[in-house]
Amino acid sequence: MGAELIISAVRPDQFPAETLPEVAFLGRSNVGKSSLLNCLAGQDGLAFTSATPGRTQSINFYRIDGRVLFVDLPGYGYAKVPKPIKAEWKGLIESYLVERKTLDMCFLILDSRRGWMEKDLELRDWLEFHNRRFTIIATKMDKLKTQKEKHHGMKALQSHCSSEFLPFSAVGCRGAREIWQAILKIKSNQ
Repeated sequence: MGAELIISAVRPDQFPAETLPEVAFLGRSNVGKSSLLNCLAGQDGLAFTSATPGRTQSINFYRIDGRVLFVDLPGYGYAKVPKPIKAEWKGLIESYLVERKTLDMCFLILDSRRGWMEKDLELRDWLEFHNRRFTIIATKMDKLKTQKEKHHGMKALQSHCSSEFLPFSAVGCRGAREIWQAILKIKSNQ
């Protein structure tokens, strides 16, 4: 599978032409968006990963196999950046989410150990209000070691979710096939 970074946009006028269907990846800082993108693209290092929250500071557009764009948005929540920068990110993200006609699917990504947090619920409500189709992905499933942790993690994820979520672990890319099936299902229903 061929995957390449098209552009890291910091302004809406830098967004690429709307020629391919787009799948956006949204979530808190350090939730595992970049690791997920690398697994789905089958290319380590395509999206920069870091243990430091807030490393993705632009909207990154990746062309995958010449047939879809993956769009990695800056994380929200904990990131050591000044408030004016966070406000710029918010405006950039909202511009993208509201205006893109080729945006077919949003993946709302949650850390399975943390469950829903206030900003996640706000984003979920925002997506619903703007009629943006989304699916929830629970990352870092491998971090839930004991049965008790798994039970509490699943219960926390299901507490604010009326639909199913897709479990994922970057260790061995477990869950990537099911996520690809969700992407292909959206494309086939168009």
